[in-house]
Amino acid sequence: MSLLASLFGGPDINDAVAEARATDGAVLIDVRTPGEFAEGHIEGAVNIPLDRIGHARVAPTTAAPLFVYCASGARSDRACRELARRGYTAARNIGGIGRWRGPVVTGAR
Repeated sequence: MSLLASLFGGPDINDAVAEARATDGAVLIDVRTPGEFAEGHIEGAVNIPLDRIGHARVAPTTAAPLFVYCASGARSDRACRELARRGYTAARNIGGIGRWRGPVVTGAR
């Protein structure tokens, strides 16, 4: 965790996205609404809104590394708890896109 994240008590989404991109089989998940996702998301992210996370197939296996974000970190925290309840063993809340310093992609996928 970076110094900034440790000072403000949250994960550093920038470090986590770099880690996700360097991790084989990792899935970067944006749990915001489709509208929020279309307004701007991190390249490579898949949109699985929080209200669908309970029954969506999010990864090929329950052991896949999942890096989950939203707008602030609150919805991604709830999503990670739901994913753990469903048996996903490597779901990680990486915080909110508001702290993302990289480019965003607009439009839905």
